[in-house]
Amino acid sequence: MYLKKGLWFMGLILMVVACEQSNPNFQEEVKNPDYLHRSMQQLSDVIVHDIFSPPVASRIYAYSSIAGYEALCPGYPDYQSLAGQVKGLEAGPQPEAGKTYCFPLASLEALLTVGRSLIFSEDKMTAFQDELYAEIKAIGIPRDVWDRSIAYGDAVAQHIMDWSAGDMYKQTRTYPKYSISDDPALWQPTPPDYMDGIEPHWNLIRTMVLDSAQQFIPPPPTAFNTDKNSQFMKEAMEVYNALKADDPAEHEERVAIAKFWDCNPYVSHHTGHVMYATKKITPGGHWIGIVDIACKKAGADMMKTAEAYTITSIALFDGFISCWDEKYRSILIRPETVINRYVDEDWLPTLQTPPFPEYTSGHSVISRAAAVALTSVFGDNFQFTDTTEEQFGLPARSFNSFIEASSEAAISRMYGGIHYMPAIKYGVEQGEKVGEFVVKNLKMEQKQLSTN
Repeated sequence: MYLKKGLWFMGLILMVVACEQSNPNFQEEVKNPDYLHRSMQQLSDVIVHDIFSPPVASRIYAYSSIAGYEALCPGYPDYQSLAGQVKGLEAGPQPEAGKTYCFPLASLEALLTVGRSLIFSEDKMTAFQDELYAEIKAIGIPRDVWDRSIAYGDAVAQHIMDWSAGDMYKQTRTYPKYSISDDPALWQPTPPDYMDGIEPHWNLIRTMVLDSAQQFIPPPPTAFNTDKNSQFMKEAMEVYNALKADDPAEHEERVAIAKFWDCNPYVSHHTGHVMYATKKITPGGHWIGIVDIACKKAGADMMKTAEAYTITSIALFDGFISCWDEKYRSILIRPETVINRYVDEDWLPTLQTPPFPEYTSGHSVISRAAAVALTSVFGDNFQFTDTTEEQFGLPARSFNSFIEASSEAAISRMYGGIHYMPAIKYGVEQGEKVGEFVVKNLKMEQKQLSTN
C-alpha cells in the first residue's frame, strides 16, 4: 500500500513538473493577434458601459494602443518607437540587453494597464485580464520570462500614463461649462434631455501629431439667416426633406444608413413619465471595430495589427481635437432647433441630436481621418464587410474601401437629421487633411524611412 502511495505521489510531482515546463515554441504561439483584438474589444465594451463621450473615448483608445505598440516594438526590428514623433513622448524604458522577453505579453500588459487607468469599471478590465492571462499561461512561457515581460509592460505603461498626464485633460475637467447664448444663430441644447455642451474646451487637449488644434480650420459655415430664400434656410430645408424620397426603397436605405452610423453613446428614450437609455458604441469605437475587421481579413500579424490600431486611434484623437476646435468657434445652431422654430414645430430628426454645436460634422472629420490612416496600412480598394453594429441589432454593410465607408458615415448625418450639408462637405475635407498629415508625419515601419 505504501508503495502504491509513493508511486502515486511521484506521479503527481511529475505531472506538476510537466505542467511547469516551458514550451520551446512559446514565442511563436504567443504572437497571436487575436489576443490584441480581444483586448481592444474589451476596452470598447467598457467604454460603452461607462458611457464616455466620443472625444474622451478617442483619448482612451489612443493612449492604450500606443502603450501596446511601444511595448511590442522591441521585438520587431522593422518597427520604431513613436518617441519624438508624437507630441511630448520621450524615449521610454528599454528591455535589458541579453535577457529574454515575451514582447507580445508585455504589449498586452501595457495596453490593459493603461486602458484600466483611463476608464471607470476597472473590475471589468481586471476580470478580463485574469481570464486572458490564464489562457496565455497555458502556452508554457518560462516563469522568469513571464515575470520579466510583465515588469517591462508595466514600466512602459507607467511611462505612457506619465506622458498622458500632461495633455491638459485633467485641467479641463475643472473648466466652466459652455454658457448658452440668446443669439438665435448659436447652438442651444436640444430635446429630449437638453444636455450641456460636451467638451467645450477639447481644443486645449494636446494634439498627437497635428501642430495645433487650429492647423486645419475649415471655411466658416453658411451665415445664419431665417429668410426662406436664404442659403442657410435652403440648407435647413435640405435636412428637413432628406428622407422624403419618392422611392420607398431609397427612403428605407437612407434610414438604414443613418442608424448604422448613429454611434451615439447615450440615447435617451421617454415614454410618458418613464425614461430609459440605450448605450451604444462611439463613432471612434466603430472605426476601432473596422480595424479589427480589416486586420483579420488581411491576415495581419500582431505587429501589423498594433500598427493599425495605433495609427487609426491617433488619427481619431487628432481628428476630434480639430473638429471640436471648430465646433466651439462657430457654435452653429442645430437643424432640429431651426426647423422646430421656423418650419415645423413637430418635426423630429431620425437620430437623437448630440449635445454639442453643429459645425463641422464629427463623423465626417474623424471617419475620413481614420479611413486615410487605414488606407495607409492596407491600401486602396480594400473591400470589407462592416459587422461592427451587429452587436447592437443592426445588419452588416459592405464597402469597397475605407474611403467609401467614411463617405457613407458622413452623409448619414444628413439622413439622420442632425447636420447641414456644409458640415459634412467641409468636415470630410478637414478629416482628409488630418489623416494625411498623421500618415505623412508618423513613421512606424523602419522601411518607410528609406522611401520618404
